[in-house]
Amino acid sequence: MSKTLFDKVWDAHVIRKIENGPQVLFIDRHLVHEVTSPVAFLGLKNRGIKVRYPERTFATADHNTPTRNQHLPVADPLSANQLKMLEQNAAEHGIPYWGLGHEKNGIVHVIGPENGITVPGATIVCGDSHTSTHGAFGAIAFGIGTSEVEMVLATQCILQPKPKRMRINVHGQLNPGVTPKDVALYIISRLTTSGATGYFVEYAGEVFRNMSMEGRMTVCNLSIEMGARGGMMSPDEKTFEYIKGREFTPKGEAWDKAMEYWATLKTDDDAIFDKEISFNGDDIEPMITYGTNPGMGVGITKGIPTADTVEGGAATYAKSLAYMDFHEGDSMIGKPIDFVFLGSCTNGRIEDFRAFTQIVKGRKKADNVTAWLVPGSHKVEAAIREEGLLDILTEAGFELREPGCSACLAMNDDKIPAGKYAVSTSNRNFEGRQGPGARTLLASPLVAAAAAVTGKVTDPRELLEMATA
Repeated sequence: MSKTLFDKVWDAHVIRKIENGPQVLFIDRHLVHEVTSPVAFLGLKNRGIKVRYPERTFATADHNTPTRNQHLPVADPLSANQLKMLEQNAAEHGIPYWGLGHEKNGIVHVIGPENGITVPGATIVCGDSHTSTHGAFGAIAFGIGTSEVEMVLATQCILQPKPKRMRINVHGQLNPGVTPKDVALYIISRLTTSGATGYFVEYAGEVFRNMSMEGRMTVCNLSIEMGARGGMMSPDEKTFEYIKGREFTPKGEAWDKAMEYWATLKTDDDAIFDKEISFNGDDIEPMITYGTNPGMGVGITKGIPTADTVEGGAATYAKSLAYMDFHEGDSMIGKPIDFVFLGSCTNGRIEDFRAFTQIVKGRKKADNVTAWLVPGSHKVEAAIREEGLLDILTEAGFELREPGCSACLAMNDDKIPAGKYAVSTSNRNFEGRQGPGARTLLASPLVAAAAAVTGKVTDPRELLEMATA
C-alpha cells in the first residue's frame, strides 16, 4: 500500500489504535521549557511517579529569559520562579537542562536541530505551538498542552487523532529578495489562518528543495499559522549533511543503520493526499502583514485589500484595521515604523542574521527606529561574532542582545509600547502579542533590515539593487 511521508512516520510510532478514538503514539523526543512544564511536573509529583525516559527529554530556558544582563539574577519574580522550578525539576528527574549562561541555551526550536536532537523519522513534541519547526527534517513534530506534557513525561506516549494529509507544492524559482519567510506568509495569505485545519502538511516542489535547512525550518515553523497540526519535508542530502556529527545524532554503525531507514522517508509516487494545492514561486514577492493575524498579508508593493475581497466578515476586518490604524487601499510602502525585531524560533538563526546584515552593511540604523536583534541561541550568537557580522551591525548602529524568545511574545521585558509599529521576523501579529496595544507587521529579515535603515516599510529589493550596482 502506497504511503505519504507523514503516514510512514506516524504509522511506525502507533502503539495502539483505539476504536472510534485517538491513537496511542510513541514520542521519540520531548522538548521542555519553563512556561508549560511546572504544572506538568507537579502532576507527576502528586502522583508519585518519575519521568519515564529522561534521556529522551531535553529542557531549556527561553520564553521568560531576559535578553540583556543574563549573568544577573532575573528581576521579574514570576519569570525567576518559573526558571528556578524548571532547573529543580530537571535535576530531580535527571533531565538535561540548559539554563541561562549554558553554552547550549537558546530557543527550544533552535537548539533542538543545532544539537542533533532533531532527526528524520522522529516524533517530537513540546509544550509550544511552533514545534512544527522540526518537521523540516522529515520528523512529525507538533505542539502540546500542559496536560499532554505531563502525559508524555509519565509515559513517553500521547493520545492523538490522526490528522488528514495535505500537500502544498511550490514550483519554479524564487525571485531575488524573496525568502522562505515570504513563501510561508504568501501561502498563509492564500489559505487563511484556518485553511489547513485538521491537516498535517507536506511541503514539496522545487522551491522547497532549493531551500537551506534554515529556510525549511522557517516554513515548517509557520505551518501552525494556517491551522495545520504541523508541517514536514522529506529529508535529503542537505538534511543529512546538516545533522551529521552533531552531539545527539547517531554515530558510526548506528549512523549507517539510521541512514538506511531515513532513505525510505519519502512519499510514494502514487500516494494519495486528502488535499493538494500548488503555487508558482515566481508569483511571490517580499511579504508584509497589515492586520492582526498572519493571514492578513500582502506583497510589499501592494495596497491593503478592501473588505469585500477578504474572508472573516466586514466588522471583523474593520476592527483589525482600526487596531492597526490602517485603512483599505493604503499602500504598505512608506508606512512609518518604530521598532524592528530580528529573532524568534522563526527567524533567529545564523542565516537570518546574514540576510539582515547584507542590507544594513554600509548603512546606518534610522534614528526613529529601536532595533532588537536577538539570536536564537548562544551558538548563533557565537557565529555572528566569528563571521564578523557583529562588527558590521555595530558599525551600522545596532546592538546585539542575548538569546531568548524576546519580543516574539513579550513574556519578558522586551515589549513593544502601545500604539507603536514593529516590523517583526516572528510568527504572530495578534492584538497585544508583542505587548499591550503593540502593532506588529510580520516580515522577513530582509524586509526588517530595510525598515531598520529607512525608518519605514521599504521594499528590500531596492536596497539590494543599490548594494550590487
